[in-house]
Amino acid sequence: MEPHRRADTNTAPPAQQPGEAAPRTSPARPSSRGSGRSGEAPGGAPEGLMLPGRGAARPAPAAGAPAERGRGEAEGGRGAAERSSEAQSDRLRFLDLAARRIARGDDLDETLRGLYEAAIPAFADAVLVHLREPLAAGEGQPAEPLVLRLHSFAQGPEGVVTAPAGGAGPVRPTVTGPFAALLVARQPVFGDVPEIESVVTELLEPVAGRPAAPVPGRRLIIAPLYGRRHLLGTAVLLRAAGRPAFTADDLLVAAQLATHTALGVDASMPYGHEASAADALQLRMLPSSLPETTGVRLASRYLPAAETSQVGGDWYDAIPLPGNRVALVVGDVMGHSLTSAAMMGQLRTTVQTLARLDLPPEEVLYHLDEQAQRLGSEHMATCLYAIYDPISQRLLVADAGHPPPVLLHPDGSGEVLRVPPGAPIGVGGVPFETWELPAPTGGTLLLYTDGLVESRNRDVWTGVELLRGRLEEVAARVAPPPLDMLCDAVLTLLDPDARDDDVALLAARFDGFAPLNVAYWFLSPQPQTAGRARQLTRRAMLRWGLGSMLDATELMVSEVVTNAVRYASRPIALRLLRTDVLRCEVGDDSPQVPRMRRAQAGDEGGRGLFLVDQLALRWGATMLSTGKVVWFEQQIPEEYRQQGPDAA
Repeated sequence: MEPHRRADTNTAPPAQQPGEAAPRTSPARPSSRGSGRSGEAPGGAPEGLMLPGRGAARPAPAAGAPAERGRGEAEGGRGAAERSSEAQSDRLRFLDLAARRIARGDDLDETLRGLYEAAIPAFADAVLVHLREPLAAGEGQPAEPLVLRLHSFAQGPEGVVTAPAGGAGPVRPTVTGPFAALLVARQPVFGDVPEIESVVTELLEPVAGRPAAPVPGRRLIIAPLYGRRHLLGTAVLLRAAGRPAFTADDLLVAAQLATHTALGVDASMPYGHEASAADALQLRMLPSSLPETTGVRLASRYLPAAETSQVGGDWYDAIPLPGNRVALVVGDVMGHSLTSAAMMGQLRTTVQTLARLDLPPEEVLYHLDEQAQRLGSEHMATCLYAIYDPISQRLLVADAGHPPPVLLHPDGSGEVLRVPPGAPIGVGGVPFETWELPAPTGGTLLLYTDGLVESRNRDVWTGVELLRGRLEEVAARVAPPPLDMLCDAVLTLLDPDARDDDVALLAARFDGFAPLNVAYWFLSPQPQTAGRARQLTRRAMLRWGLGSMLDATELMVSEVVTNAVRYASRPIALRLLRTDVLRCEVGDDSPQVPRMRRAQAGDEGGRGLFLVDQLALRWGATMLSTGKVVWFEQQIPEEYRQQGPDAA
């Protein structure tokens, strides 16, 4: 459609300044880039709308007779007033369209792109945006001293250019200096203020060497970007030498552009109480520490997506299970918001509850998927759930759409465990499978979220192979590499300029459990079973050289086995584990968990668990899908403790 043009409303050309080139007088042409929006030109100005200083000059009327001259002067006065009113109307129309274009941005980059498209070429020939480093998130106070760094700029038809990392140095204006005072005043200023010449030079560094180098002075406006409470940065607007300089009225236009941009930048970051609540929720939902279990060593790392947005849905966990096993979990709720963090907390709590029921991995993911559907959230999640058994040295793994784990073998070779992934959590109606894999002693399993291996510059599988190679590099230097060193080395894979997702990392070193430190029996639930259990316990403890603990251990084993015989219908499992403590486990198929109660003077029973509570270091009962396990632990004297996992 042919753009509408007014034939007689162009403003008169401003007076030519000394040393300036004459302004171009060619009429405005529609840009070759169509915006597709009615009433708006691609450059950001309305179709057919020329801001003052950009339109073609209209010739002045020729002088005539005195009456004609008087009439001409009167008409000229009215024409000047009309042109002034029309110029003001044009500015308002331009600002209205510019505000709408800037407000369409959903994030920081889109907001700034809206500024560039609105301002160029209708108002300026180049725009540079410097942001405070670092930007204050939430209710946090901005860092001192004031440091600005170039984020991006746009110049003419070349489009938006993102500043390369380390390309443009920071601008560090003195807090009490003239430039800082101008920023605090929140008003745009021309670039010809003598006290800020050095700062202007730093701000213009990215475009100083280009062919169309901007001319300082009144062809440059510096507009502070103020958010709701803090200074966020500055916007520098430039006009080339071939067009008129900025006027005092243009300062008002620049102020409005800066205000709308600052509000958009501020809205793109978590803010206020919502940000504080989200950050607190995120910290509370992640484990404050990892459990210390015999047979496995653990280390973890968590990195938020950015300093200004710490809210995410990535999580990890390590959950002790009966028999010195441990459940290793890593998950990722899609999205970055308060809702994502809240759903992550609910799913993590659900996983902990299901894990303590000692369900197989595929059952945990099945019930987790059901819970996600009941939550009614539009967010989905990926999750990988693994159980490590240090006694059998086996690994059970189930995957719900998550990147595969990587195993670093004791010989230093890395292997990507090709566990078939199921559908993500929340899809519903999709079965999950458990895969059993060897877990060699001395090996290291790495669980992670996709933020570690995927970015804007590489896909997931490329990142997974890089991760495997990095593990092998570290193992080639130090064998075996310490877990903390391994985690830190893995994080060097991250590209800070291309990373836009959280990273959760959990590393598990398999120490295993020596068979000589395990005693295991199955006993029929008969009245004489308690006596048989005492005999087997005595034999094992004498073999381990723990005769000094024999009396108390026999008594507690007898009480717990007697209680199991009372309710069990299938064989009872009795297991003794020797580490730095002596652990006894008695399992049966009854779901009824024993509770300690106070026995009356005439009662014949009811004192068994009271004795266990008095003699044991700690004790408890764990519900299983097939029944329960009652366990207790005793401290082994230091001179009898094993030294290392293979000690006899």
